Amino acid sequence: MIRLEHINLVVPDLKAALAFYQVAFPHWHIRGGGEAEWYGTPREWLHFGDENNYITLNDKGTGENRELTGLSTGLAHFAFVVDDIDGMIARLEAAGYPVAKQGADEPYRKNVYFIDPAGFEVEFVQYLSDIPDERNRYS
Repeated sequence: MIRLEHINLVVPDLKAALAFYQVAFPHWHIRGGGEAEWYGTPREWLHFGDENNYITLNDKGTGENRELTGLSTGLAHFAFVVDDIDGMIARLEAAGYPVAKQGADEPYRKNVYFIDPAGFEVEFVQYLSDIPDERNRYS
């Protein structure tokens, strides 16, 4: 079995980034964290997740994230599968995080994109079928 365990993000404001992911994933918790040095620069880090998956957040990020509408090299987005996309949207919007763009109109999945406080595009997808050919339909 192969699965993605975590992603590691460098952000300018660790508390702001954490606030976004705490709204998105209220069942997750801070698994651990501390202070470390990265090539001579001290910074704070933490792991936010559950027993199987997490996001590493590191502070002291500098500069701007890549222009998401352009073709610059870099992370375009990452995605999480959720059981209740409408609930996810409602929680994030109520906390002041607007939908950045709606996903494709598909009969077997719903998806939506948000921009986190560090400028990363985060997709949330809910599958409406357990049949792989339907879930993974490309049209």
